[in-house]
Amino acid sequence: MRREKQQQRQILFWAAATTLTALAALALQEILFPFVIGSVLAYALNPIVDRLERIGLRRAMASAIIVVLLVFAFAVIVIILIPLLIQQAQQVMASLPSDIENIKPVLQSWVKQKLGSHFETVRISIEHVIQETQKHWASLARGIVQSIWNGGWAILDLLAVTLITPVVIFYLLVDWPVMLKQIRDYLPRDHEVTIHKLFRDIDTVLAAFIRGQGLVCLVLGLFHTTCLIIIGLRYGLLIGIATGALNFIPIVGSTIGFFAASLLAIIQGWPDLTLLFFVFAIFATGQTLDAFLLTPRIIGRTIGLHPVTLILSLLVFSYLFGFVGTIVAVPLAAAIGVLLRFGLEIYLGSSIYQGQGIKIVKKD
Repeated sequence: MRREKQQQRQILFWAAATTLTALAALALQEILFPFVIGSVLAYALNPIVDRLERIGLRRAMASAIIVVLLVFAFAVIVIILIPLLIQQAQQVMASLPSDIENIKPVLQSWVKQKLGSHFETVRISIEHVIQETQKHWASLARGIVQSIWNGGWAILDLLAVTLITPVVIFYLLVDWPVMLKQIRDYLPRDHEVTIHKLFRDIDTVLAAFIRGQGLVCLVLGLFHTTCLIIIGLRYGLLIGIATGALNFIPIVGSTIGFFAASLLAIIQGWPDLTLLFFVFAIFATGQTLDAFLLTPRIIGRTIGLHPVTLILSLLVFSYLFGFVGTIVAVPLAAAIGVLLRFGLEIYLGSSIYQGQGIKIVKKD
């Protein structure tokens, strides 16, 4: 009886601690952004520092080298890559209306054949929507920007990210082994083995996803970007990079990239559909590589999360914690998945599931 009360107190304590931590994170989400980014990157880069330490470098020196290389890569992206992407995005917005006007007569002829007598009604409705959209385009654009800003992008203070995040990464990398030992020393003695096993399982899942999926995104981004540029698709750089980046949520990146590339291929090549055929071939090859080579070899089945679960977690955490939630949604979902599977194992082994009924023996 006494042991049961002690277990109940422990459960209440950890439930209260978890709730307070979540509430504090919710209240301080804007301030925590550089620290969240720094923690995620430090976790991802720690194995590299471990390898450098094993070959003879001091841990502080290895951490400094990694941080300097990371800052250099970030600077290259900001100075070279982002302006190119912005330029291509502006070109898309500028040329899309005229491209649509060029293909409009052909599309109208095709739609008229399909709709017959209903064509005129549909045409008037569509033109009305287009006119209203063009009329209110500026206000719509301002509203979208304001919505994104209010949803969490405002926390992307460039000064905080560029100055605080590298410092956080450096100190976390230097002290990583010490922090892990201290955390284990502070675990409740009765449950230390179980909690350590859970942390190890969570680490396996997170490592498989963050490092593995990051590499998959990089490979797919390079593949789609290179192929789309080779076939001469306009804005291939923008679509290829977006496809790779969005593939952090499996299937989503390839789906969005495919539809965007197909639309641009139709507009650019109409009535010749050769370009569209090449787009089909590129994305089919990319999906095949991802499904049968990249994901099985790099990630495997250790993560155990369905793509729908990933999308749901992204929406939920983004809604609760803004942009910080977007960053940590997938890792947190993976960790929660491990805890839920652990809870399911306990449930399946409990009397609640198995029952304690009396076995009735039927006499002849």
